[in-house]
Amino acid sequence: MKSLVVSLHDVSPLTQTLCENILAQLQELGIQQTSLLVIPNHHRRAPITENASFRSWLVRKVEAGHEPVLHGYFHQRQRQKTDSLLSRLTTETYTAGEGEFFDLSTDEASSRLRRGLEDLAFLPRNVVGFVAPAWLLGAAAEMAVREIGFWYTTRLSRFQSFRSAGDVRSRSLVWSTRAEWRAWTSLAWNRCLAIATARTRLIRIGIHPSDLGHAAVWRQVKQLVAAAMPGRDCVSYEKFLEIFRR
Repeated sequence: MKSLVVSLHDVSPLTQTLCENILAQLQELGIQQTSLLVIPNHHRRAPITENASFRSWLVRKVEAGHEPVLHGYFHQRQRQKTDSLLSRLTTETYTAGEGEFFDLSTDEASSRLRRGLEDLAFLPRNVVGFVAPAWLLGAAAEMAVREIGFWYTTRLSRFQSFRSAGDVRSRSLVWSTRAEWRAWTSLAWNRCLAIATARTRLIRIGIHPSDLGHAAVWRQVKQLVAAAMPGRDCVSYEKFLEIFRR
């Protein structure tokens, strides 16, 4: 059976209302299970350890079948004076300073990962997946992810298993609404990508809370989700890994 994974990125107290709206609309389309990419302290302004309302909301979503995934710790990367041109292009142009795990040392990455797991320990189940902000996971940080025992991560173009099952090539459909030209470029690109990936084993659709605020983007998101569903299991990343390892 082929699979569809819909992931909701940047889940935090700062985005909770938008996330609730998105999940409700996905449910109307028939999506009962997603992977929720949770930020423990979004931009150092929204620690979930200090927000009981958000924690209760997230528990309800997990109990309803959604998968919690650790998505960085702060999500934000501090700009460094020693950044090379390539680093600036990757962490500031490709993504607006959100590549937190792009060049962390193994020790620092390990510290943030452990803090993140501790902050999510209130959930009624273990967190087994880690996805780096903007999919920018450096080699040293990946070593920490493996050592701590996460089962998988994802990259922009593949699902990466750490439990001997190997990788699955799968380009994620994702939109950028940071500027109007980015939004319209995303619409054209994802229209083509949806055709190219229609017969693949795994279709991945990555949603950001800001997508809801751009009418054309959100309309396409729902259209492509609906188009991908027939003939596919709509599952979380964790469930896909279980299927993949059989």
